[in-house]
Amino acid sequence: MEPALTNIRYVRELLARHGFVFRKSLGQNFLINPSVCPRMAQEALPATDERCGVLEIGAGVGVLTRELARRADRVVCVEVDERLRPVLRETLGGCENIHIVYDDAMTADLGALIRQELPGMRVSVAANLPYYITSPLIMRLLESRLPMETITVMVQKEAAVRLCTPPGERACGAVSAAVWYYTEPEMLFPVSRGSFLPAPDVDSCVIRLRVRREAPVSLRDEAFFFRMIRAAFAQRRKTFSNALSAGLGLPKAEVIRVLEEGGISPGARAEALTLDELAAAANALSGLAVPEKENA
Repeated sequence: MEPALTNIRYVRELLARHGFVFRKSLGQNFLINPSVCPRMAQEALPATDERCGVLEIGAGVGVLTRELARRADRVVCVEVDERLRPVLRETLGGCENIHIVYDDAMTADLGALIRQELPGMRVSVAANLPYYITSPLIMRLLESRLPMETITVMVQKEAAVRLCTPPGERACGAVSAAVWYYTEPEMLFPVSRGSFLPAPDVDSCVIRLRVRREAPVSLRDEAFFFRMIRAAFAQRRKTFSNALSAGLGLPKAEVIRVLEEGGISPGARAEALTLDELAAAANALSGLAVPEKENA
């Protein structure tokens, strides 16, 4: 008989039995809504005849892990909290296609883990992410260019909106622009704060990022593009030209000249520029920039 991992009384007793206490520093909020994880697993793993593997970040008590394991050939989960070992031994015992790795997803060699644990499989990533690690972890996954097709994650609603806002709209930021460069993001469904133990102060949302096979824009220098994005959005109240001049250490007059020659408005703000316009600006300015290591 499977453990009742969405029964709040059972989960409280389970954690108490193993002496587990939530750590605020780890942003731990475990899912207890019985309808959320099956739907999330279904969105993460659409039906296919091919062998599928999942890299899960953070197991909690294993409620999402179990649902993923019903649909995938293999689930490998990276869990940072060693205190959950006895809990997960109890809740996931008998699930032969689940392997828990106790490590930090921000420093672990995820590429090597996928090669070792999910060879020859179509790979998806799934996670219920704490707020403090949402953007850093998503960027690490994308910048590492892991062999994955989708990233399906539950994040705070505010973060979901920001991540899924395309360049050219007000809520877009540096991470949003990067997400749109690497993926096609979509908001899937909301999750209320009462779906968690303990309940957080905000609602959440499940989003899916479909990793692009080809970049949506052509860049002369991808590294410079991301430097420019960070500089432009770091001082988003400034005009595009002022933010780039200050953030990249370039002469303002030269920045304005190059942007105008490229048909980009120097007086616009970064949030008003589309991905195509940001790429055009980066291509026009890349020749002026000092390499980052020399400009440090």
